[in-house]
Amino acid sequence: MKLHTLKPAPNSTKTSKRVGRGQGSGKGGTSARGNNGAGQRSGNSIKFGFEGGQMPLQRRIPKFGFTNRNRVEYLPVNVFKLQQLHEQHGITDFTLDVLIEHRLAAKNDLIKVLCKGEITAKINITAHACSAAAKEAIEAKGGTITIL
Repeated sequence: MKLHTLKPAPNSTKTSKRVGRGQGSGKGGTSARGNNGAGQRSGNSIKFGFEGGQMPLQRRIPKFGFTNRNRVEYLPVNVFKLQQLHEQHGITDFTLDVLIEHRLAAKNDLIKVLCKGEITAKINITAHACSAAAKEAIEAKGGTITIL
């Protein structure tokens, strides 16, 4: 190895030309920034969506509706699914852990029992919410529902 054979590591050197180093550099004078305007000045940055003074797209498009920040999102669990689990596995007490174990819910889900389908078994369920029809159907068969 000799000094005249040394080379920098691949991709370790800049390939772009240095700007602002005088007229002889090929990028002197304005340093490739153009003549005048905000882009010529230091500290220039344009905000996201800026269209050169034209009304930006996010302001031209009409907005509709209302989004409630305090909305509580429940995961629906229908009584026919509970009936199926009762028939397949013989479960009568449905807690959050049982629903998570059988992949009807995730760890942080809020559960709401809905009355789609029929229920013939006497079951006890613990959930965060319940529709009136589901509560009536479960209690008609002798089951109970506990709201957390």
